Amino acid sequence: MTNENLAVAPLAAAVAVRPAGVHLDEMMARIGVDGLAAAFASPALLARVDQHAAAVRDALAGADREVDAEGLAAYARSIAAGVARMGRTLPAPGEAPVTAAAWLDAEWSLLRLLGVCLIAVEAAVL
Repeated sequence: MTNENLAVAPLAAAVAVRPAGVHLDEMMARIGVDGLAAAFASPALLARVDQHAAAVRDALAGADREVDAEGLAAYARSIAAGVARMGRTLPAPGEAPVTAAAWLDAEWSLLRLLGVCLIAVEAAVL
């Protein structure tokens, strides 16, 4: 499955379907708060997160999804489902990396979800 297909991939049973705003709030608590603080303090990290955000926008457009709460939440759910299928977990709130260096070494899935959080903030959908 390609990254572009993740925007419309079926959800794994381990990922509960919740209203979009609730899911995005959870992603912000788990990843976005610490990750965006680190990104805004590091041009290198912000550039990497911007690249992930652009890929998210492209994937949503390719799936005829809007860049809105529902589209972003669906994309984030698909990434979270992939993480669960690989036997890994997302960080709990307050357990995400806090330094730019740690984020620059973070797994692809965390950076992609951080891109989702960046778009959600920019689009004011939280």
